[in-house]
Amino acid sequence: MNDWPFSQRARNLTSSAIREILKVTERPEVISFAGGLPSPATFPAEQIRVATNRVLSEAPHAALQYSATEGYLPLREWVAARYSTPQHTVKPDEVLITTGSQQALDLLGKILIDEGSRVLVEAPSYLGALQSFSLFSPQYVSVPTDDDGLDPEALSPALTDGARFLYAMPNFQNPTGRRLSLARRQALAAIARERGLPIVEDDPYGALDYEGKSLPTLLSLAPDNVIHLGSFSKVLAPGLRLGYVIAPQPVHHKLVQAKQAADLHSPSLLQRIVYEVVKDGFLDAHIPTIRQLYSAQCRAMLDALARHMPAGAHWNQPAGGMFIWVTLPGNIDTMQLLEQAVAHNVAFVPGAPFFANGAPTNTLRLSFVTVPPAKIEQGVATLAGLITAALDRQAA
Repeated sequence: MNDWPFSQRARNLTSSAIREILKVTERPEVISFAGGLPSPATFPAEQIRVATNRVLSEAPHAALQYSATEGYLPLREWVAARYSTPQHTVKPDEVLITTGSQQALDLLGKILIDEGSRVLVEAPSYLGALQSFSLFSPQYVSVPTDDDGLDPEALSPALTDGARFLYAMPNFQNPTGRRLSLARRQALAAIARERGLPIVEDDPYGALDYEGKSLPTLLSLAPDNVIHLGSFSKVLAPGLRLGYVIAPQPVHHKLVQAKQAADLHSPSLLQRIVYEVVKDGFLDAHIPTIRQLYSAQCRAMLDALARHMPAGAHWNQPAGGMFIWVTLPGNIDTMQLLEQAVAHNVAFVPGAPFFANGAPTNTLRLSFVTVPPAKIEQGVATLAGLITAALDRQAA
């Protein structure tokens, strides 16, 4: 059968630009700055093995059985305790365990977006969120950003009135690596409280602050207005596919109903394994080793960019996370540049797919955490050479 009756939603589906690029990077000779993949060197394989054996020895039947949609209660209690502050206590019944935080984005789209709903997003924003929300046909409104992140002053009453929510990544944003300053967090939280603006705070990278100097979450500043998304992918292992949502009770209730229709519950076995790994404080000892590695990798790339990039190129100086955002001079189209770079065995992600509206063509995202320093130097030098050659052709 050649003409399947796909829904309009299915016809509107597109492939992730990043996933398509990753197919190219499977070649061993390619130096890939493309994938937002955690370094395998950070995966605590032995701790996960021990935890798996313990779960299957002590509670095999419960671990292999269906379980509650909300998630394994001890794990939800752990999440609630970790996000509670002296000013605000997170309750376990505000926590939903999801199959990766990507599922949380899908569930939020289902319960919050109607066709034509106004959704506020950063410019640029996380591609996975744009893909997920786009299934529900929102009207995206882009909010300006700079090196300090989203600009709260751009959130006029006319912009926020009637918006279903603002989607934001305040910590080491994907794709830019930027962190929202404390003053801007406070201003954004005040807007949320005063105008009743719902905020979806997506925070998979918050723990990856190189100096361990965390800033308060938006959840802690405006708990009645914020839906907080977290993940174990960047601090344990992405293959576990476990994330979580902290949401006010009315939102939590609807998320549970949507998840029941999606997959009943996230894997019981994996939830119990993750709890066994984290319950006694393992993350507090493990995360600093991730920070140290990523900080060194980031410094290697920043140094290489400073040595090789032509005048007029601009990039940020991340204080954490996995990404550097580069803006190129001239009229260089990074989609075309990617073709040339791949031909020279270097890959990156062009910036345009990260914009919901009015995408510039001269930006790109570099990820540094899976590439050794010597390869970072080689790859950046090659990429910079291609950019310089392109600028020379424009000037000729």
